[in-house]
Amino acid sequence: MTATGQATPATLATATRLIRLYAVSRRIPAALAAIAGCAIALRVALLGHWDAYGALQLPLVIETAAATMVAATVASPFDEPERVCGRWLPFLRLAATVALTATATSALVVAAATGGHLAGGPLDVIRNVAGITGLGLLCAAALGGGLSWTGPTAYLLPGVYALYTQWHGPALTTPWLWPARPPRDLGGTLCAGLVFAAGLAVITMRGARDRPGDSE
Repeated sequence: MTATGQATPATLATATRLIRLYAVSRRIPAALAAIAGCAIALRVALLGHWDAYGALQLPLVIETAAATMVAATVASPFDEPERVCGRWLPFLRLAATVALTATATSALVVAAATGGHLAGGPLDVIRNVAGITGLGLLCAAALGGGLSWTGPTAYLLPGVYALYTQWHGPALTTPWLWPARPPRDLGGTLCAGLVFAAGLAVITMRGARDRPGDSE
């Protein structure tokens, strides 16, 4: 920084290099490619003719896959040495996770909007991806980045079943099974938002519970 508080070219170069190294170490480019694949899969799936609950269940599976890709990027190959030396690490974790979640939701929404019709609409995608990503982040913090997929996968089963019960009762109406709630349902949105906020806070401050070599 200069005396006037403006960033110098050297400072910007250092920041750019830090971001690039962080992205590579977290396999963010691979996650972006996988998210793009999820968006393509959703677009292809919408070409089919589905019954009422199938039109919601299949997108939920793809949304879960995209959310899992986001959560997987919090795994660290360095663990404690990085925690000690990386004072910018919490900010990088926060920025990367929020950016990837926004990218995943945007990619799925855009894919569905290009000539297709998504039964739940954009609000449903945003709520589902955010909430399920939060579950993955919590699992990464508790079990390690390599097991971040367990939470989203486990949640997918009751989520799909809850959608099924909307047509074949008795219906499950708890807001904690938000995929089965209407897109504008306040309770479901709050529950998904709370899970995402909790996962984001834990990952930002503590990171994934990894040991060197766990993510390899």
